[in-house]
Amino acid sequence: MIVRSANGLEIYQFETFDETIVGHGFFGRHGGVSPVPWQSLNQGGGLGDDRGNIIENRKRAFESIGRQVESLYDVWQVHSAEIVVTDQPRPLEADHIKADAIITTNPSVTLFMRFADCVPILMYEPQKRIIATVHAGWQGTVKKIVEKTVLFLRDRFDVNPAAIVAGIGPSIGPCHYQVGEEVVAAMKREFPTDHEELIHEDEDGWFLNLWKTNELQLHRNGVSSVEVAGLCTACDTDTWFSHRAEHGRTGRFAAALYLKE
Repeated sequence: MIVRSANGLEIYQFETFDETIVGHGFFGRHGGVSPVPWQSLNQGGGLGDDRGNIIENRKRAFESIGRQVESLYDVWQVHSAEIVVTDQPRPLEADHIKADAIITTNPSVTLFMRFADCVPILMYEPQKRIIATVHAGWQGTVKKIVEKTVLFLRDRFDVNPAAIVAGIGPSIGPCHYQVGEEVVAAMKREFPTDHEELIHEDEDGWFLNLWKTNELQLHRNGVSSVEVAGLCTACDTDTWFSHRAEHGRTGRFAAALYLKE
């Protein structure tokens, strides 16, 4: 990934994304106004941080990429396999739809999601000019939300998966993502021929590779261009929020994606 600075924030971007077609960025935890333990660019509500802080942090993030806050479309992320298609921003006071993937073809919409270990996946198709963002924790990964999003783009929008450009953003890595028997059983059920490559076991237990599992789904469904950031949020809590490493007392960083005119 490349790192740029704007409006006092660091913006992480995929090297393979064409800047003439899409704008995007991952915003780390610095440059905002939230106090400890959400310090400082927290984008997540319902965590104990003051709503005014979150509004200011969101405003700073949007200003840093030259977008209006009113262009935002976000959802209530619930670890599902639900996909939302929108052609308009979400009115800022409107209720959120429960979903974990968002698709749009409208350059006036900025897709916006929040993370603190779960996997952000950004996608675009340059010919049909369509973008998608996906939130995949272990549940969404096992439910194959990224695969379902690719197939949705193919079936609903006649997108050729081979033309999709995808990126897997900062999230908890296989070095830190220890899981229990429930997750191991689900992985064996959903990935019967691959689970041994996706989970490793040592004396401390089982560790799941969410990056590789989602990359596998993309490749198997025809997406060849996949950039993996390889940045572990639990390894670097100076830069990223990590629910696991910070024992739940933390904020959320954001990812934004939009089409250029």
